[in-house]
Amino acid sequence: MRRTHDILEVAKEVLRTEAEQVLNKANSINEEFAHIVTEITACSGKFVISGMGKSGLIGKKISATLSSYGTQSFFLHPAEAYHGDLGMIGKNDLICLISYSGETDEILKLIPFFQELGNKIISMTGNLKSSLALNSDYCIDISIDKEACPLQLAPTTSTTVALAMGDALAVSVMKANGVQEEHFARFHPGGSLGRKLLLKVSDQMIPKNRVPVLFHNTSAIDALHAITDGRLGMAIIEEGSGKLSGIITDGDIRRIILREQENFIHLTAAEMMTRNPKVVSPELKVFDAEKIMDKMGIHQLVVVNSDGSLAGILPYRSELKGKSMLI
Repeated sequence: MRRTHDILEVAKEVLRTEAEQVLNKANSINEEFAHIVTEITACSGKFVISGMGKSGLIGKKISATLSSYGTQSFFLHPAEAYHGDLGMIGKNDLICLISYSGETDEILKLIPFFQELGNKIISMTGNLKSSLALNSDYCIDISIDKEACPLQLAPTTSTTVALAMGDALAVSVMKANGVQEEHFARFHPGGSLGRKLLLKVSDQMIPKNRVPVLFHNTSAIDALHAITDGRLGMAIIEEGSGKLSGIITDGDIRRIILREQENFIHLTAAEMMTRNPKVVSPELKVFDAEKIMDKMGIHQLVVVNSDGSLAGILPYRSELKGKSMLI
């Protein structure tokens, strides 16, 4: 038990130390940070990030986050750069070099090339008096008081702070560029967010031929059977012309039975239905349709064509498609 307690205390102390150091960096955000964000948003080339070792791993993540927000960015390994990959750099590119000490040899060797080409250099370092900081146009302070590593050797807190500062930078750029959900989805077409944002209601809806359709004079008992058999938690009521007239849900049935009791069996669909339900077009994006359902507190939407005829039903989430859902 004592060993377990010690392990848990070590883990908690690591988290406390790193959290404290990340919060401390909020005080170091100044006008220079804003100038850096402006430089990135105004850059006509690419935002190139380089770092060695653990700093390189952090650089890759920062670059990936910026790319997901639409900022053209890539990671340049400093050793590979020094052996030919500098040919990937253009004069309009903006450079970000990460080194906690600010004296990483592989990073410093690259600076003369960037300066000769005319690239502006942003540094992320824990030493504002280092060679890297002094040869940068802008500097982001990622200094810490202590590492979470008890030996003060392995980069732990320092890499966490660098990563958090990179996230602050990426999100600030995203906000400055006015990136919305639709833009984000464009770069994530394989994810669930991308599917919701890019797919239309017509791509996800349950078509009319799979939806229980009733008429005004359908009896309450027949309506109940239709809803149960349809396994969608609802049924549509149409007029004789094929236009939408209303809907009946499981919730409606329960409430009507409690209210009417034995008189329930004498009712018709027209007497039980909710008239003028919320409808959407098949051309609406699924993401926007789900926002409507969130706002209204409902789990399905009726989909109608431009002529008012029923097209289908959109469940709240695509993974629930075809399963019974209660409204």
